[in-house]
Amino acid sequence: MTDNQSSNSKMRRKPQQARSQERVNDILSAAEELFIEMGYEQTTTRVIATRAKVPIGSLYQFFPDKEAILKALAVQYFQQEYQLFAKLHTKEAESLPVAVYVDRVIDAFDHFMNSHPGYRAVYEQLLNLMTYSAIEAMENYEYRIVDELAAFFARLNPKLDGEKCQAIALVVVKVVGDLLWLATSQHPEKRQLLLAETKILMLGYLNNYLDNSI
Repeated sequence: MTDNQSSNSKMRRKPQQARSQERVNDILSAAEELFIEMGYEQTTTRVIATRAKVPIGSLYQFFPDKEAILKALAVQYFQQEYQLFAKLHTKEAESLPVAVYVDRVIDAFDHFMNSHPGYRAVYEQLLNLMTYSAIEAMENYEYRIVDELAAFFARLNPKLDGEKCQAIALVVVKVVGDLLWLATSQHPEKRQLLLAETKILMLGYLNNYLDNSI
């Protein structure tokens, strides 16, 4: 089987035992390293299996092709980002001043993106693929964040109706996400400048709705 033979690039089966999960983790770690070192196009499933020290047949037991491995890595990052989002939107966060809230959220996600070397390699290739399943995976994650952020804003300002909260949350997720993504490709000084401008932008925007709430 080659990397292009599968028309359904999803994980074949979930690991049920600790040993199987360890093998999957080894495959994903090896793939991420290779995507960073060699690039996605140059990396093959056979090279991934070699780096992971697993038989190629074992790799195919879990992943039909390279795209499925890439998507599994993306899902890992989705899950980690969601966990970070949840930590930033606790009951205690509802009492923060808007400026402190904005600083914490933007700094936390910027740190996350830049402390994981494979983050850009994985997402950049996922964006390049833009298959239906890749778009669906990204949108499902994004919609979940938007929904929960809208609920957070509704708790902060009960005067806002649900549709308005959804709109505000969507703007925040899209604008902050795009600007932080852009910042990851900049040199440190330019990155810090973009972060500062993003905070100014978000603070001014959210103050229109939350200034008397947070």
